[in-house]
Amino acid sequence: MFLTETHIQVRDMTRQFADNVIRPLAEDLDRDSRFPAEIYDQMAELGLFGICVPEEMGGPGFDTITYALVMEELSRGYASIADQCGLLELVTTLLVRHGTADQQGKWLADLLAAKLRPAYCITEPEAGTDVSGIRTTAVRDGDSWVLNGGKIWIHNAPVADLGFVLARTDPEAGHRGMSIFVVDLHAAGVTRGPKEIKMGQRASQVGPLSFDDVRLPADALLGIEGRGFHMMMSVLDKGRVGIAALAVGIGQAGLEAATDYAQQRKQFGKQIADFQGVQWLLADIAKDVEAARLLVHSAAYKIDAGLDATKACSMAKCFAGDMAVQRSSDAVQVFGGSGYIRGFEVERLYRDAKITQIYEGTNQIQRMIIARELLAKGAAA
Repeated sequence: MFLTETHIQVRDMTRQFADNVIRPLAEDLDRDSRFPAEIYDQMAELGLFGICVPEEMGGPGFDTITYALVMEELSRGYASIADQCGLLELVTTLLVRHGTADQQGKWLADLLAAKLRPAYCITEPEAGTDVSGIRTTAVRDGDSWVLNGGKIWIHNAPVADLGFVLARTDPEAGHRGMSIFVVDLHAAGVTRGPKEIKMGQRASQVGPLSFDDVRLPADALLGIEGRGFHMMMSVLDKGRVGIAALAVGIGQAGLEAATDYAQQRKQFGKQIADFQGVQWLLADIAKDVEAARLLVHSAAYKIDAGLDATKACSMAKCFAGDMAVQRSSDAVQVFGGSGYIRGFEVERLYRDAKITQIYEGTNQIQRMIIARELLAKGAAA
């Protein structure tokens, strides 16, 4: 995929930041599951939050390909950091597309500056892939709303200031009865549960949130009442491109680590890179990382061109997620027993990769979407 000079400049700047700032801290952050506020402050200064927010709204005004490049390079440093970039992209996209001028003025600048920490609050015990199962409700009470319910596995829940909460406003209307509210998570009635202990991406904190008669002002409603599900779906394509790019970053980091190790480690009197079995592992990692990267860039191009990108985004997310899991496993294999030991980068990469097959829609769901698009529009579409 052809990259412009601007694409290359942003990519190289992000790569340098990942090498100099993120990678030296990655193992400590993974061990301690710490929210790295100091890194996010520096990312905000570099304009790495809200990549696609228009310049007239205070953002960098870049395209989706730039967003994908940034996500890959951040993830190459540490996927948890890229996850925060992806979250900010999602909520700022919602504000740009659906927020009023007052809402944008109230929240957008502080989100871009990392002064407000967001959470995107969708998942519930009975509503994961099946969003129609949500039970959180928001009921009108005069000029305000009253929010009740609970969410689980919410990114940033332990540290967030602002929640973008999907709730039912009309229990009888199905998908058309959901709305999104912007909620002050320090308000009375909001309770945070304990931080979850995750297998991977451990510095990307998740946890539950409970809402008990939380009173919301009228301007907490984002967009049009009853359109919350459709608003959420409107950002899924970009979200899947972001996760796919994150998965590519994991694969690229594994390729670099495995290639370097294969040229350093000696067995039977020579580098293990001289053995065909190891060479084939490296070749398989390299070709699949590159294939995933091209799928990501193709999907991003379609979004930027205003084309129907749903199938391309699902293909990119599905392939890249599967690639990250398989090829980070291959990187561990190159390291042998060392790759199974905590403190070696490939061990962390293997754990970090798994979630890319799950969030932003499981890869089984992506296959369903791809098949649906093929059957509805034909293989050539």
